[in-house]
Amino acid sequence: MTHPAHLEQTIAEQIEFTGVGLHSGAPVIMRLLPAPAGSGIVFRRTDLDNFEIPATGRNVAKVSYATSLMRQGVLISTTEHLLSALIGMGIDNVIVELDNLELPILDGSALPYVEAILDAGIRTQRRRRETIRVLQPVEVREGNKFIGVYPGAGYRIDYTIDFPAPIGRQTACIDLAAETYGSAIAAARTFGYKADEKRLRDMGLIRGASAENAIVLTARGPENGPLRFEDEYVRHKVLDLIGDLALVGRRIEGHVVAERAGHAMHTALVSRLIKDRSAWELAHVPVESEPAEEAETVKGSRASVGTPALAGV
Repeated sequence: MTHPAHLEQTIAEQIEFTGVGLHSGAPVIMRLLPAPAGSGIVFRRTDLDNFEIPATGRNVAKVSYATSLMRQGVLISTTEHLLSALIGMGIDNVIVELDNLELPILDGSALPYVEAILDAGIRTQRRRRETIRVLQPVEVREGNKFIGVYPGAGYRIDYTIDFPAPIGRQTACIDLAAETYGSAIAAARTFGYKADEKRLRDMGLIRGASAENAIVLTARGPENGPLRFEDEYVRHKVLDLIGDLALVGRRIEGHVVAERAGHAMHTALVSRLIKDRSAWELAHVPVESEPAEEAETVKGSRASVGTPALAGV
């Protein structure tokens, strides 16, 4: 699917999802609605008088096992997979309506979102797209954990993880400017160790987790294989990172390097970027061609998406 990269985009029609929240286990109906140019990504709690929370770093709540937003005491939880899909697919403006506090986990990846966006179509809008162009390094360190963003063309991510067996050390490198999100990242699922299940449930977490929406790991390997990618674990961390960094409000133009990071460090980098205005500038994406007279809607094909049956390494 091709589109003018220098123009903002929204979805062409409403999309609906139903499911349960990964941590709350609560049932939820969620709808994505087309939104006007320049409006960004805005969450709306339909169960709370349509209370709205823009997806920006200023609204990030306390982050541990998922990324949540809060405004005036109203919570929206586990936003990272949807935000990742929207950034990965080049969606700038959308309203996200949901009737509970947590987004649906679906299959534990961003693939259902990507497929639904392709089915609905993407509508080009008559407004120039802006990026956060990184001008100087911004870093966050915590012991042997690290994340930083540096000047560079495109949107490159280098991510290294180091987990106990059977994962070990894995590294992934991706350039979102190459439009590889659908084939290389979207299908990677969240994961967890079976040995941690009781502790996490006792903490009131993963109440909606199951073998249908997460990779369940033992020391011998995944209990519910096969994997969709040989290095699915690190690809999922890249997926999470893209979603968390969406909270800067625009797509990043730069090079992100992460080592053993997680949601808390991802969002700490967002906060540091927002505060350090000298480290970046707003930049228009270069014009490839003159804008069309009317907004154009393009529907994509699932053939290029890394579905479980087709995804490779």
